[in-house]
Amino acid sequence: MAYYTVGTIVNTHGIKGEVRVVAITDFPESRFAVGATLYAFQKGQTQPVKLTVASERPHKNFYLLSFEGKPSINDVEIYKQSTLKVTDDQLQNDQLQPGEYYYHQIVGLNVVTEDGDELGTIKEILSPGANDVWVVGRPGKDDLLLPKIDQVIKDVDLDRHQVTVELMEGLE
Repeated sequence: MAYYTVGTIVNTHGIKGEVRVVAITDFPESRFAVGATLYAFQKGQTQPVKLTVASERPHKNFYLLSFEGKPSINDVEIYKQSTLKVTDDQLQNDQLQPGEYYYHQIVGLNVVTEDGDELGTIKEILSPGANDVWVVGRPGKDDLLLPKIDQVIKDVDLDRHQVTVELMEGLE
């Protein structure tokens, strides 16, 4: 079964079993909704722990979650620094607008120019600020950093496993 990261538990909050979660998802309202199932991957553990969200509320730059059957700080302390994930069948493709993709759909795609020159493969996506940056691994060369803007990313074809780009001046 494939799992996809939606957040990280960074700390506990109060004594009533709440945890602070940094969201790594564009859909926190559905991922952290009451009744949602999350899987906590703890450092040093081989199997994830299945958790059901009992309560959820935004707080500053975090989401405060509590889980069913975990009513105190003592019950959730062990989950600090755990990564929260969902299964692939929990992904909701219908929420994506045209031109939007999950990271796992983009990483691994081949990158070609509009002229057909092969550049490499997308190996990572960075989110430094205003727009994502796609990191293209190139054999024998330094990585190429492509901003996810319409002037650079011309076409994403998941069926052909390919991204077509226009290299603006200064990118290479």
